[in-house]
Amino acid sequence: MKNIAFVFVLLISFCGFAQDQKMVTIKTDVSNFNNEAREGEQILFESQNTGKTYKGISDASGEFSIQLPGPDKYQIKIKGVGMEQDYQEMEIPKLQPNQTYGTFELTIKFDPPKIFTLNNVYFDTGKATIRHKSSDQLNELKEYLELKPDIRVEIAGHTDKVGSDESNMSLSQRRAEAVRNWLVQRGIDGDRIDAKGYGETQPIASNETAEGRQKNRRVEVRILDEE
Repeated sequence: MKNIAFVFVLLISFCGFAQDQKMVTIKTDVSNFNNEAREGEQILFESQNTGKTYKGISDASGEFSIQLPGPDKYQIKIKGVGMEQDYQEMEIPKLQPNQTYGTFELTIKFDPPKIFTLNNVYFDTGKATIRHKSSDQLNELKEYLELKPDIRVEIAGHTDKVGSDESNMSLSQRRAEAVRNWLVQRGIDGDRIDAKGYGETQPIASNETAEGRQKNRRVEVRILDEE
């Protein structure tokens, strides 16, 4: 997630009274670099004072508002499936006597990746049975699809080069279908999800080392389209 931009404007009111003078309203607009609203983006604000994380989710207009306590410095992050991308720091300054906080106007622009790997989805050896410890990341993927109702994805299965071409193609297809079925069984519309196995045909590392083969045995999510 390299293409990002960050703009914010702090407006401090010097008179009047707020319900809680230590809380700041963050009015946030999330879009891509074509200024198109990004729906369902989870933006995290991590406090440097307390370590507590606050979360806002953009609506169909790419907007949300959230209240944060100040003074504090926050690390802003963009949450994806199985990852959090550091974005930018934002500081809420200390108030002077007789000052009250107004509003942060925050603009976030970024183009998310079209392909990402499910690094924590595991299968029994040589099988398409999803192991229980995969649930956390699969639940994140389910939430991702729920928050973005207009996207379609492909679940892409890949293997290393061990075994025959035919068996690897079959195994990768069955694993991709297993992930698709897991999502459909939990309420995601099957018409939004394609499952395709690529076997050993698209390696991302050398098959000559154990580490490389492990990287090649993977399940990817590919964004097909966004309305």
